[in-house]
Amino acid sequence: MAVAWTAMRVWLGIMWIQAGWAKLWGAENAAFLHHNGAGVAGFAGHGKAAYTWWGSFLHSFVVPNSGWIGILVAVAEFTIGIALVAGFFTRVAALGSLALLFTYVMSGTASVCALYALFAIVILAMWKTSSWIGLDGLMANYRQHHHIEFHHIRFPWERVATGTVGAVKTA
Repeated sequence: MAVAWTAMRVWLGIMWIQAGWAKLWGAENAAFLHHNGAGVAGFAGHGKAAYTWWGSFLHSFVVPNSGWIGILVAVAEFTIGIALVAGFFTRVAALGSLALLFTYVMSGTASVCALYALFAIVILAMWKTSSWIGLDGLMANYRQHHHIEFHHIRFPWERVATGTVGAVKTA
């Protein structure tokens, strides 16, 4: 099943890369990185928000700050996609994916958000196996085979049961 979960992770990553690419270097570039984030302002200002408090947030915070938020959205989509495809910080990338999808759905855009969210939830639930094939799996394998231990900083006031200075207390 690890191959199936990996395929879902990679597919979702490719979808995010395509969305981010369009905003960073593609057809949507002008709307997100230039013209003071007109794409974000239009998205936030004209959609039908799911709740009035979310609509207030969009109009009072997102629209006035659409310039830097447009850059943040474009970079986040692209970075989430790269991380998912590479299997690097898989859980963080899946959570970031869900956070972006949450904002899109709350702002009145459904489109493919439900399918993307389903995939992100499956990736989170199956993170152990969905990241075997990827950088997370390689790092976990390396740590397991090399028994990497975290070094403890020793303070002068820490003593062992025998009373020697500089040793770490044992349980």
